[in-house]
Amino acid sequence: MERVRDLATLLDLEQLELNMFRGRNADHGPRPNLYGGQVAAQALLAAAATVEPDRTPHSFHGYFLRAGSPEMPVVLQVDRDRDGRSFSARHVVAIQEGAVIFSMIASFHTERASISVDEVRHRDAPAPEDTPGIRWDPLLDVREVTRTDLSADIFSDCLWVRSAVPLDDDPLIQAAALTYLSDLGSGFGQYGNPELGIGGPSIDHSMWFHEPIRADGWVLLDLAPEKARAGRGLYRGSLRGESGALGATIEQEMLLLPRSKTRPAQDRLGVGSPTEAEDRIV
Repeated sequence: MERVRDLATLLDLEQLELNMFRGRNADHGPRPNLYGGQVAAQALLAAAATVEPDRTPHSFHGYFLRAGSPEMPVVLQVDRDRDGRSFSARHVVAIQEGAVIFSMIASFHTERASISVDEVRHRDAPAPEDTPGIRWDPLLDVREVTRTDLSADIFSDCLWVRSAVPLDDDPLIQAAALTYLSDLGSGFGQYGNPELGIGGPSIDHSMWFHEPIRADGWVLLDLAPEKARAGRGLYRGSLRGESGALGATIEQEMLLLPRSKTRPAQDRLGVGSPTEAEDRIV
């Protein structure tokens, strides 16, 4: 199948019938599996397409169940769990060849005026213009605040990133694009313990949306480890606009595999699924 080369096209879903959509895949080169951020972003858009337009996403919780193939489209099936007076809940499954590769519960809310509090850590990072670029994803401009050093088993946990092309002003498109960005990097990337590993396939991914920021403007993705045990690692993260506005926060759990049992670190973009990783363990 033809793969797309920009984020705007990737986020343009085809509606097959009521509650069913199809997405295209990004051209990430000779990758063996889909990037998790792509599937999550498309699932969020499918859910949003079934919700009243005055309701915007405020959170989702997703599980990566199987490795997705970049050689076939992803079909997204939406269940309309509930529509209340100010909240809507949706369940989305992403399907390839009849098997669910990703499952998401998403919630949408009609916003109202209130005070704002922000106590989330804000890393002191140099401006994007003063940060070296790196070719991680052809759909994105990426600049590393903390550096990747494969020889030292270190991977970036803080990045400036933005869509390489302008995106629609629609808040849903911007939220989906932030979702795409949110799966980059590793919260354990700078931990520097070879026995622990810098990361592996994603298990689950949760995201909360706060202030509106643009994913086609510079976004600071800042990740930090929280807990590692039993071969799993939980990390938190924030996505801030260049002005410092907090666009979203995330929590992600991944398998932490020794270096010899993970793919090369440059293939961290899209980490597949726990099942795929377990199949590689010897």
